[in-house]
Amino acid sequence: MTTLGQHQPTHGFTRHGRAVHGRVVDHLPTDTAYQRFNKKIALWLTTNVGTMTCFWMFLVLTLTVLPSVLFAMGYIPKHWVLPAFFTGFGFELLATWLLSTCFQLILLPGLMVGQNLQNEAADARTAKTFEDVEEARNGIQETLRLLDLHTEGGLKVILDAIESLKTTK
Repeated sequence: MTTLGQHQPTHGFTRHGRAVHGRVVDHLPTDTAYQRFNKKIALWLTTNVGTMTCFWMFLVLTLTVLPSVLFAMGYIPKHWVLPAFFTGFGFELLATWLLSTCFQLILLPGLMVGQNLQNEAADARTAKTFEDVEEARNGIQETLRLLDLHTEGGLKVILDAIESLKTTK
């Protein structure tokens, strides 16, 4: 049931044939080097970009554009404390391109792929857990049925045998 290049599932398969792996990275196909590379990059992005450290780094990078914007609006004089590089229009364009265009357009699809991969792994584990719970519930119901004194085939057979032994003495 495994796709070429995939690991054997650590937790078996669901009833519908979905592999249940212990690690998220094992859920996407790895038939080609391209697929393996994409999977690793997407998971790396999702794991590392979705952190508070990355949030603070992006905040600092965003704040580096603030002097240029304030200068363009006339709130900062020409010869202020910051180097002229930070107040130039070229820096503002470069920073805006980097922060808005590159980060958003490049990171967003990568994060989405990584989240889809994490969701697929979680869905497979959840389906397997549900099936295991259903199996346990059915086993408990069968055990209770057999322990019922009024149900044929369980303790009733044993009690009837004991009663027949008592009456034959």
